[in-house]
Amino acid sequence: MNIYRIMSKSLLSLITCFFLATSLLVSAENMSEPQTLVKNASDKMLKALEDNQAELEKSPEKIYSLVEDILMPYFDFEKMSKLALGKNWRQLDKEQRVQFVEEFRLLLIRTYSTAMLEYTNEEIRLLPFRDDVSRKRVTVPMEVIQPAGPSIPMALSLFQNDSSEWKVYDVKIDGISLVTNYRSSFATEIRNKGVDSLISDLAERNAKLKS
Repeated sequence: MNIYRIMSKSLLSLITCFFLATSLLVSAENMSEPQTLVKNASDKMLKALEDNQAELEKSPEKIYSLVEDILMPYFDFEKMSKLALGKNWRQLDKEQRVQFVEEFRLLLIRTYSTAMLEYTNEEIRLLPFRDDVSRKRVTVPMEVIQPAGPSIPMALSLFQNDSSEWKVYDVKIDGISLVTNYRSSFATEIRNKGVDSLISDLAERNAKLKS
């Protein structure tokens, strides 16, 4: 079983277009701090793609560094790793946790970056914000606009860490979680082969994507 083909190409494409084509149904001055973060990330990534278009056509692998430098600081990969592993996170010792977080981070970066190269100008609308930021855990709602067909609901989950920074820890497309999509397959691999095997498989997958 290939545990890395859980997410469909369409799901990855929707996550990609979210960061590159966010339009607003709320005025900029009325945006919450989490919404502003999302908008700023979108603007930065779009500008980077425009500025590096010629170089990306010659060397597509440059997209990895752009995504890592611009978008990844907005994510909390340790929290995402805990969600992806669920109760199995407790089985990992300190070293294994460090290794898993790094390999899972690289997997998401490279998978996400590959999808970004196939971006085709889909539109995402940022919807009115309903959550209370004082609770330090919010959902930024939006929708994917399809030329033919109903809009697709999408949401970004963020939390405010101890440094008062808002970080993304999950993305949901039509109720499907980017992070927990991996959980059942990761759990199966751990049950059948152990944690070290899972980490090794992730490292091998990342090495292939890098080459």
